[in-house]
Amino acid sequence: MGTEADRDFAAFVAARSQKLFGIAMALTGHRQHAEDLLQTVLTRAYRRWSHIRGEPEAYVRRALYHEQVSRWRSAAHGLELLTDQTPEVARAAETDRVDLGLALREALRRLAPKHRAVLVLRYLEDLSDEEIADVLGCRPGTVRSQITRALQRLRQMCPDPIDLSLVRR
Repeated sequence: MGTEADRDFAAFVAARSQKLFGIAMALTGHRQHAEDLLQTVLTRAYRRWSHIRGEPEAYVRRALYHEQVSRWRSAAHGLELLTDQTPEVARAAETDRVDLGLALREALRRLAPKHRAVLVLRYLEDLSDEEIADVLGCRPGTVRSQITRALQRLRQMCPDPIDLSLVRR
């Protein structure tokens, strides 16, 4: 790749990596997994940078979703030991906003990956059913049913009413 393309890619990464990391974090629910996911996708994007036309961020976001779906489908995905108990975490006195954010993040982390993906695409990316179906390679009806199931599961894990405006930055 030429030096101008290198500069363009470096500028893109500097400008958009925080937003892209937020998406990766929401998809994986784990900081190290999000870092790995974003690094993998950015490495692939760098190799194809001269071929990426139009909106590079859209290309990279779509690649994040596709890579995460590939990881869910891999044989190694099921090797994690899942438990219904969260580890105890020592806490200092925190505000309600932080407690609510942590509870919501933990509940999201415990969702099935496909449920977390549809919620991220709907509520973080603000995509329509058709756009989500296009990104995930399924039908809009499947998207709607997955969102319904994901929200039901989230309500079971967090029965208290959640004011999402408290969680936003």
